[in-house]
Amino acid sequence: MDGERGTVSVEFAVVLPVVALVLTTLVAAVFVVDGLGRLQLAATTAARAFGRGDDDGGRSAAERLAPGAAVAVRRVDAIVCVEVSRAGTGPFSAVPLRATGCAVDGGW
Repeated sequence: MDGERGTVSVEFAVVLPVVALVLTTLVAAVFVVDGLGRLQLAATTAARAFGRGDDDGGRSAAERLAPGAAVAVRRVDAIVCVEVSRAGTGPFSAVPLRATGCAVDGGW
């Protein structure tokens, strides 16, 4: 029995960093999903504004909802599409995040 003394402490010391890494990754993943949601909201809101002919409003909406994101506007036929993109955060900073929203061009 004396040979097993301290094994719980060693197991805890080995497992604790793994648990901390998993929890940190999960929290970072929540931030990535939140960022995608913000980008999608910014893209759809900006697309509606661009569709109404309010280009300044569309750019300001995208900047307000997704600060620092790049905004690209495409008009094809009677559709205006806005793509909003930026890098992820934390450990996922190398992952590009992108969302697209489309609306009728010239519609109310």
